[in-house]
Amino acid sequence: MKRLAAVLMLCVMTAVLSACHGKKTGNTFMVPDSFDDQTPIEIVFWAKNDTNRHQVEVYQQAIDEFEKLYPNVTVNMRLYTDYNRIYNDVITNISTDTTPNVCITYPDHIATYLTGDNVVVPLDELIKNDQFGLGGSEVRFDSPKTDEMVPEFMEECRIGGVSYALPYMRSTEALYINRDFVEKLGYEVPEILTWDFVWEVSEKAMEKNEDGTFRLNGQKVLIPFIYKSTDNMMISMLKQLDAPYSTDNGEILLFNNETKKILSEVYSHGASRSFSTFAISSYPANFLNAGQCIFAVDSTAGATWMGCDAPLLDIPEENIIRFETVVRPIPQYNTAQIKMISQGPSICIFSKDNSQEVLASWLFVQYLVSNRIQINYAMTEGYLPVTLKAQRSPEYQNYLSRKGEDDNDYYDIKIEASELLMKHTADTFVTPVFNGSASLRSAAGQLIENTVKGARRKQTLNDDFLEKQFSEVRSLYRLDQIGTAGQETQDTALRELPPESWALLIAIPVIWLVIGLSKFLQRRKDQKRSEKVP
Repeated sequence: MKRLAAVLMLCVMTAVLSACHGKKTGNTFMVPDSFDDQTPIEIVFWAKNDTNRHQVEVYQQAIDEFEKLYPNVTVNMRLYTDYNRIYNDVITNISTDTTPNVCITYPDHIATYLTGDNVVVPLDELIKNDQFGLGGSEVRFDSPKTDEMVPEFMEECRIGGVSYALPYMRSTEALYINRDFVEKLGYEVPEILTWDFVWEVSEKAMEKNEDGTFRLNGQKVLIPFIYKSTDNMMISMLKQLDAPYSTDNGEILLFNNETKKILSEVYSHGASRSFSTFAISSYPANFLNAGQCIFAVDSTAGATWMGCDAPLLDIPEENIIRFETVVRPIPQYNTAQIKMISQGPSICIFSKDNSQEVLASWLFVQYLVSNRIQINYAMTEGYLPVTLKAQRSPEYQNYLSRKGEDDNDYYDIKIEASELLMKHTADTFVTPVFNGSASLRSAAGQLIENTVKGARRKQTLNDDFLEKQFSEVRSLYRLDQIGTAGQETQDTALRELPPESWALLIAIPVIWLVIGLSKFLQRRKDQKRSEKVP
């Protein structure tokens, strides 16, 4: 029995070592010692742009310059106009093992990709590699070093303590304000606006003339406050209140009393029609530029649409109303502790059998965060470069200093939006990332959308109304399947353990059972011997 126990223990230790080895190779990328610059390599790059030809030009510039540095590498770009389309296509292609090499994406999406086996390349070994890592000795261009990346943005790309992406561009949300309207109503625009201030001004703006037009703008249409992303609106309000939303391990906490209070407030302003959303009314910029909105919340990346001199105006010229636009952080509950969401695309790499193909993909990703590409892309809209190297460069500082020089490259509202994020980078936050966090984000916004629609339909605001919203949204986004108490997440983790780990979990108690049985039999044997002794 002792021999049997020893053999079993040896088998278990072998399994442990095999499991550890498998886990290591499955969660790291072994960086090649050299780059093969002779064998032709093709990499596929899925990118996104908002029909902005200047962004496409920057992408193409990056590809052309990279291919000159690495002549054996060909980069094939596929453009999308929507991040969700990229996400859906990646999910489809994972099952057929036809994912792209490089993809513009979001951490919420990566968390779902990671439910597959070895789908996304973990980047930690690549980032710190002396030869090919950030600022590596064998990189053929001026790559930023690790300490030249914005640390907050790098941290956003870590999931479960592992880096699965590099940030590409960053934005936040801004409050674009028609100062003329605010002052006409008898108010001054503060540096930081509160929710109470925005609601108060919005309600006052609803006063009408006898002919049914609004006193403020003399038009029949006025929506004082429009929020583009209600997902971000709910998430930001909860964060500012230090109210629960979710935990890192996927526990859903959105459906709470603070959420009900927020929805009750939203309901009252939805009922008066002083507040609306993009999904209900359309783009905030169109109403702002037509003199039909006072407060418009949109991404800083959308600054090129905001203001009567915006380069990307999307309404007829005869509908434009002249006014002074000012840019402020989104409304706050506590102006002493500003909290605003960090958003913007990141870049991930998908696993391939050919390590040289992965290495070429990584080098291309690094080129996308080099100064030339970062600065040129940031100039297309109100994005902020993700590297301190680019932000502090003479080229970018010169760009900022020329604010207002023209209404295209140096459009003042666009540059002010970038400066807003640069000033408040330390005040930004991101939500926990896990498989299902993208659905939770959508659910947060859906609560606001449903509440505004309910208010417009004159549904009674009471606890039954709010509980009904909770129930419908839970069901719509299948949030109950994510595990509201975290238990299902734990069960899923157990189900997804590799075979070696299951063997280990089963073998250990078996070994202890064998050892115990061995001792019991040995004790019985000794006892019988003692009984035979005269």
